[in-house]
Amino acid sequence: MTLDGKRVVVLGGSSGIGLATAQAAAKQGAAVVIASSRQTRVDEGLATLPGGSEGRVVDLADEAAVRRLFAGLGPFDHLVFTAGETLQLGSLADTDIAVARGFFNLRYWGAFAASKYGSANIRPGGSIVLTSGIAGQRPRPGWALGASICSAMEGLTRALAVELAPIRVNIVSPGIVKTPLWSEMAEADRAALYRQMAEKLPVGHVGEATEIADAYLYLMGQSYATGQVLVVDGGAVLV
Repeated sequence: MTLDGKRVVVLGGSSGIGLATAQAAAKQGAAVVIASSRQTRVDEGLATLPGGSEGRVVDLADEAAVRRLFAGLGPFDHLVFTAGETLQLGSLADTDIAVARGFFNLRYWGAFAASKYGSANIRPGGSIVLTSGIAGQRPRPGWALGASICSAMEGLTRALAVELAPIRVNIVSPGIVKTPLWSEMAEADRAALYRQMAEKLPVGHVGEATEIADAYLYLMGQSYATGQVLVVDGGAVLV
């Protein structure tokens, strides 16, 4: 289950869970390629990775850009998709549908396009690991958009596992995790959120990006799992 000698492409790999996954894969000896929408983010991510790691700038909501990315990447072993901006939370009545479509364009259609154009580059024994979230299993008021995207991603995973076989396709469903996705909150509000959630969770703490990264590495290395949703949420769906 080692990634030594493998080439791993992480879309959304410049920060948060994606960067933690790239770092963990590199520690196992993988050659890593990270991609993000901004050069500054790519450069910051590469600064934390071993020499020889690669970076690409790409708008993952742009199908043509995704197609060009994979046309120039060459063969690799594993594709990881963790890209996503902070989701809009709010009531159905207050949700702007045009804005909501924008989130789908990146998180869902971006993953769809990456799978479409990237799958041909995956070597035998390789895999695709996508990302959803527990909103699809246990939505709260105001989570209609997030729950919809997460559920759609999990359905896509199962369909691709069948269509793209023998390439394995799985998905990680994290709970609340300390990542830059929460950076728009005031520091005091963010700390209060983490504290309140930690008190509710059976494990007693909010997730770290490194803990979630372990799930992606497991699915890359687990040769007998496909079409599966791996929930890593500290027990949030139970309480």
